[in-house]
Amino acid sequence: MPSHAHSHAHAPAPAPPDSPPHPHRWRLLALLCLAQFMLIADVTVVNVALPAVGADLALSGTGLTRVVTVYTLLFGALLLVGGRLADRFGARRMFLTGLALFTAASAASGLAGDGGTLIAARSAQGIGAALLSPAAMSLVMAVFQGPARHRALGVWAAVGGAGAAVGVLLGGILADGPGWRWIFYVNLPAGMLALVAVPLLLGRPLRAPGGRPARRTPVDVPGAVLLTAASACLVHGLTEGSWPWLAGAATAGILLVLAQRRTPHPLLPTALPGRRALLGGSAVMLGAAGLLVSGFYLSSLHIQHTLGHGPLVTGLAFLPVAVAVTAGAHAGGRAVVRFGWRPVGGAAFALAAAGAALAPHFGLWTGLVPGFALLAFGLGAAFVCATTAALSEVAPEHSGLASGLVGTSHELGAAIGVAALASGGFTVLPFPALALALAAAALLPDGRPAPTAARAMAH
Repeated sequence: MPSHAHSHAHAPAPAPPDSPPHPHRWRLLALLCLAQFMLIADVTVVNVALPAVGADLALSGTGLTRVVTVYTLLFGALLLVGGRLADRFGARRMFLTGLALFTAASAASGLAGDGGTLIAARSAQGIGAALLSPAAMSLVMAVFQGPARHRALGVWAAVGGAGAAVGVLLGGILADGPGWRWIFYVNLPAGMLALVAVPLLLGRPLRAPGGRPARRTPVDVPGAVLLTAASACLVHGLTEGSWPWLAGAATAGILLVLAQRRTPHPLLPTALPGRRALLGGSAVMLGAAGLLVSGFYLSSLHIQHTLGHGPLVTGLAFLPVAVAVTAGAHAGGRAVVRFGWRPVGGAAFALAAAGAALAPHFGLWTGLVPGFALLAFGLGAAFVCATTAALSEVAPEHSGLASGLVGTSHELGAAIGVAALASGGFTVLPFPALALALAAAALLPDGRPAPTAARAMAH
């Protein structure tokens, strides 16, 4: 990113408390959530279409696995770097750069004539997503203040949870209808709308300089490379059950810790205000995302293989789950300002455990769907707990980094959860959920968002 063009590209500073709210903040939230929704839906949208992709492009099982994992892996592993770049070069600029790359890579994925091209295009999608997501959350943090910010973050968390469910539904409809290429083409109108409308709605005042640190923090390239290597080795090692890859992940992780201690500009500064709440909230996000996405993976296999239903029924079965995640996020948003992060986090994972215990029993509509919906309701509340707790004490100039860490936890939690729990089947899901219910008290900060947020959350 050229340094000479920074005059009005830096992350917008939040307005002072007495200034009027941004006139287009809710329209901007809708567009930013639409962009985030595309990124999350693209984690799962391809799953139901994989047989058709394999037949068309003559891809082996390993090739098809790469189509799924290369996106999540690059998305998750590079998010922290994306957050640093948003703080360094400006949230608006990195949002538009990431969105342009993601939209172009979606077109390339749809047009791919062979497996190698599709995997390369999915890689570019992952890089674009890693640049876009933390910048979008920084913009949400910048245009919302006070109680409205908690409402906005609640909507954001619900989009993160529902995106995975709607992705499966969309994948089923499009794979059964116009064909698998449309799971990528569907991103193009949404991407182009956001590219044009977001800068127009932001307007000049938000692009003006103000609130940025006096000197710019360099991006820690060795740290970024080691983080990506450790994540890639861990996910590949868990997926393949390969000890050499897991040993590689451990080695890269140790080198990362040593490098972070020596560098003057680590990826996560030691003296970062609110560091404990940020790390605790991110750990809860990792667990919640791991449970939800492995639940999708296990239940879609169960519906198609054990119960013998097709891709469209599989997609439709997840519609109540999408509603439940959204309802859980809304309820969690209201509960957390009344009772605090720890009690709501513990209750959220306890509900998830109860849903996971119910899901394997009875039939599709009498056991699996209501059980999975209950699990999703609990995890929707957990997503809000994790997001609001993690960002509760972060200064505006670090909002890109902080949202990058929360997003990294979401994507890597998804990848690690599927890799670790896939072999166990449904029966293992209640145990990690119960463990997280107990761990929430230690991980989440003691306290709650500002009391005034309760009134805003109720609407």
